[in-house]
Amino acid sequence: MFGFDIPTLIANVPALLIGFAFHEYAHGWVADRLGDPTPRSQGRLTLNPIAHLDFFGTLMALLFRFGWAKPVMTNPQYYRGDKRRGHMLVALAGPGMNLIMAFIVMFLWFLTLQWLQGSEWSSIILLIFQSTVFMNLGLGVFNLLPIPPLDGFAVLGGILPARFTPQLHVLEQYGMIILMVFLFTNILSKILSPVVIGIFIVYQKIISLILTPFLG
Repeated sequence: MFGFDIPTLIANVPALLIGFAFHEYAHGWVADRLGDPTPRSQGRLTLNPIAHLDFFGTLMALLFRFGWAKPVMTNPQYYRGDKRRGHMLVALAGPGMNLIMAFIVMFLWFLTLQWLQGSEWSSIILLIFQSTVFMNLGLGVFNLLPIPPLDGFAVLGGILPARFTPQLHVLEQYGMIILMVFLFTNILSKILSPVVIGIFIVYQKIISLILTPFLG
């Protein structure tokens, strides 16, 4: 899963651009729908990946398929209705979009397999499909970790009762340190890889059920 060969790194580039662009656009789109003008005013309601790239997060994603983009700035005070619920929905939108994109690209990947067998470009095209699927799965699962500043921490804040807010603020101060420890040890791989593979297998079974009657 963690290939460092040149073809895989090259295939990770379009995979990363797709993953980051849709992830951050989803954050901005949900915030915009909830009434926050901030993402639109800062030019983040776009699928142009250049607007969303963070250097270090991009490097991590290229090498490990676990990374982050430049956060979309939002102001929960603009959200209509429950502010904590709105904050949680905006946070969920990014990784949720990655998981949806992984399914869509995987569906296209399996469909394309039927027409590219033996083609001169089949290995390259299929590697890009594979990288895009695993990149989106990796980004989706990684960003759901309840560690600040990842989206999962905001989701945790929306789930826990308000009385835990002070403790979450304390944890937020050490979030980057905890995240760096996870990134530069084997802990992250041991936690996330089985989850990513598990989701991949579930997607594979669902897509096979959908396509088998038409391609059998």
